[in-house]
Amino acid sequence: MNIEQARFNMIEQQIRPWEVLDQDVLNLLSIVKRENFVPAAYRELAFVDFEVPLPAGQHMLAPRVEARVLQELAVKKHESVLEIGAGSGYMAALLAHRALHVLTVDIEPELAGLAKANLAANGVLNAEVATGDGARGWAAAAPYDIICVSGGLPVLPQEILEQLKVGGRLAAFVGTAPVMKAQIITRVDEKQFRIADVFETYVEPLQNAVHAPRFKF
Repeated sequence: MNIEQARFNMIEQQIRPWEVLDQDVLNLLSIVKRENFVPAAYRELAFVDFEVPLPAGQHMLAPRVEARVLQELAVKKHESVLEIGAGSGYMAALLAHRALHVLTVDIEPELAGLAKANLAANGVLNAEVATGDGARGWAAAAPYDIICVSGGLPVLPQEILEQLKVGGRLAAFVGTAPVMKAQIITRVDEKQFRIADVFETYVEPLQNAVHAPRFKF
């Protein structure tokens, strides 16, 4: 496989058509080597439009979804980021190239270890990995300028919203199968949040994700 040609095709055929036009984001996809974060068994599929399987039954986000979320968050160099769902560490690496610091959290020790090893091997020095349940955020290091939830949430817990700084942005996939809404939520002030529905997709829910209460009749 010609890796650079495959990367170019991914950007031009999958990502640009998905309204990812920020040149800084497109450049970053060439700088951060996605294939280095994909398990060896799937290396040849690193640039294919699907969710690459990871250990512990988890998956990477599809490339076009990663890129679109990165564009919509518009991370700045002075900002701190919380990512919930470390996976292989690839999304954390993308975020780290744009941010001051990234904390990525995974409930699965195997994935947290994988993400930590991948980030170190790829020279990402401003990202750290924690092992634990991030389904309600990670209050210990709050507040954050950016929160990126890299797994599905049937409902968005208020606890996560409260961990955003005023002016901060949160990306989340909210809803249930078959379709979820990718949302960007901006904290306008201490009490108000602005929600923008960006696109529809489906991603696997986070472990221990909060569910809407069921009504009994």
